[in-house]
Amino acid sequence: MVPNKSNSLVDPIPATLTPPDLGRPGRRGFRLVLVAATAMMAGASAPSPFYPVIQAELGFTPVTTTVVFAVYAIALLATLLVIGSVSDHLGRRPAISAGFVILALSVVLFWHAGAVAGFVAARVLQGVASGLLLSALSAAVVDLEPRDRPGSAAVWNAVTPMVGLATGALVSGIVLDLSGHSAAGAVFGTLTVAYLVLAAAVWTVPETSPRHEGLLASLRPRVALPRDVRTVFVRSAPAVFAGWATGGLYLSLGPAIVATELHGSSHLSQGLVVTLLAGTGAPAAYLIRNRSPRVITLFGTTALAVGTTATLAALALGSLPLYYLAVMVAGSGFGTAFFGVLRSITPLTRPEDRAEVFAAVFVVSYVAFGVPAVVAGLLVPHLGLAATAYGYGAVIIALATSAALMRRFGSRD
Repeated sequence: MVPNKSNSLVDPIPATLTPPDLGRPGRRGFRLVLVAATAMMAGASAPSPFYPVIQAELGFTPVTTTVVFAVYAIALLATLLVIGSVSDHLGRRPAISAGFVILALSVVLFWHAGAVAGFVAARVLQGVASGLLLSALSAAVVDLEPRDRPGSAAVWNAVTPMVGLATGALVSGIVLDLSGHSAAGAVFGTLTVAYLVLAAAVWTVPETSPRHEGLLASLRPRVALPRDVRTVFVRSAPAVFAGWATGGLYLSLGPAIVATELHGSSHLSQGLVVTLLAGTGAPAAYLIRNRSPRVITLFGTTALAVGTTATLAALALGSLPLYYLAVMVAGSGFGTAFFGVLRSITPLTRPEDRAEVFAAVFVVSYVAFGVPAVVAGLLVPHLGLAATAYGYGAVIIALATSAALMRRFGSRD
């Protein structure tokens, strides 16, 4: 880890960690940034049910689909590394507004793309926008946390990505089944309007990160963490990696497994994998919110290992209902493992470092989310879908089990 820009020790419980009393505008802002974060993640999963349609219409090979997925992850990671902390210096509102304008452009380009180059360009833009928004929105949620609900920011920062992912895939699958060729306009047209509205609406939110020096220095590609956060983050990284690698497994291979191995013919049945995974993760994180970070993370990593094992068993048996049930178990771990980590690091993060810290968290998350999925996409043509899924699942089980054992026998906090 590269030292934080201040290179100073963090106070044990800094007074500046207490959220400012922003009154009713702050509460409205808190709700708005939660809606914005949910909408952003809905846009990340909404294209998933369209990939089989696009592949059939344009003759995409599995490798081409993998490239389209990979450029999104690469652009997102590059953005997090270079400008992930920009809202700490320029303010939350400019960063969030710019991110949603870029996101709207990416949706329009994806909507009207007719060749591989257009889809690649759209996904690059979406990756840039998402990288900028992930850190800025997560930091804004903490900034605007109501003073009478301490700890709620960590809950919502874990829940909103799950809700967004679940909603985007579910709505797209339903619209595709009902509307056919007109589905793209309904889904992507609605997202475009929503993102432009959010780009304007964010200027009604109180600014919680005044401009300060250090912007040029912050643009140097790095993963930087304050010293106190660094120790907790390193200890928690295996759980983050296991959780998001699980997300990558089901988002990249789940719909194809349902379609080809488990004979789910409708777009809804294929998109339901993503919906069940993320849709179970959100309520699980909320229900377990009052337990300690250690207990939450231990539960999450254990559920990841058990749920993934069950999905492989269901795949071997050829049972779609059992597969869905197993995905729900894995989903409860996906949501809670990430939430436990956020509960550990959020209280230690100073306001002026929040975007930088969340950028580091999401760098690890999206490396885990993207790299294994890309490797799996390259292996499918050679090993077959089922064999690749078994191998990917075995890696997830090993990662989640290791993370659970580290949390069980490691530090007691």
